Amino acid sequence: MKAILKILAASGLSLAALPAAAALSVFACEPEWAALAQELAGDKASVYSATTALQDAHRVEARPSLIARVRSADLVICAGAELEVGWLPLLLTQSGNAKIQPGSAGYLEASQVVPKLEIPKVVDRALGDVHPSGNPHVHLDPRNIARVADVLTERLVQLDPANAEAYKTRANSFRERWQAAVSRWEKEAARLKRVPVVVYHKDMSYFINWAGMREAGSLEPKPGLPPTPTHLAELVERMRRDPAKVIVYSPYNSPRAAEFLSERTKIPSVMLPFTVGGTDKAKDLFGLFDDTIGRLLATVK
Repeated sequence: MKAILKILAASGLSLAALPAAAALSVFACEPEWAALAQELAGDKASVYSATTALQDAHRVEARPSLIARVRSADLVICAGAELEVGWLPLLLTQSGNAKIQPGSAGYLEASQVVPKLEIPKVVDRALGDVHPSGNPHVHLDPRNIARVADVLTERLVQLDPANAEAYKTRANSFRERWQAAVSRWEKEAARLKRVPVVVYHKDMSYFINWAGMREAGSLEPKPGLPPTPTHLAELVERMRRDPAKVIVYSPYNSPRAAEFLSERTKIPSVMLPFTVGGTDKAKDLFGLFDDTIGRLLATVK
């Protein structure tokens, strides 16, 4: 301790001047929830994202490094609706951390606090990678971000009451900025209403629903199954009869199927960020929607 004090004195610092350690450790399954947690917690939490925009969150390896992260977490926030069913349960079991098990205050599934789309009437694996609880990619409706933010703020306050006022202050600031941004996005996205779009995977459904667009086809023959020559040939014929305006895909998708369809139908294709970090402009949640709308408007003229 004396040695530390001497070093501090020599450098003109004091213990009081050192930054305080973050009160909470937050483990987010996806970048969008990590970004939201950082917005609301600021320096009161250390936030870690298990995946990046270049990874398919359906298919993640339960690595020892992720187990170690979950073991020390105070809060786990994930999309849920079985998006992470192939790896998150193993992380939770192996962590031995009672604080973040399902049903505890330290476990939050975003999909459980918002209205879900595409809840199947029949669950049959022959239909592809169908989620029994509905489509899990809820973050691409900006209204859902606001709903999750309210619940996440309550959890942060519950888990760390000593910093309750800081969380509430940041939440109020975020809410005001988000509401203003949503109003702007609604005006900008008005040009996208009823625009037919071909998707790669069912990961854009919430944005399409919010913007009033129309899904005209999917590059996947069934959810989770890669594009096949037969399906793409059928899609080419369908687009010639009833063309879409744009073909979209995400950073974790191979662009080849989209390029194939675009070359044969002359329908433009565009990569959308899908989540935070998916493009240079999508550095946070605001940039995610700014860039998504901007890329679509630049393509759909």
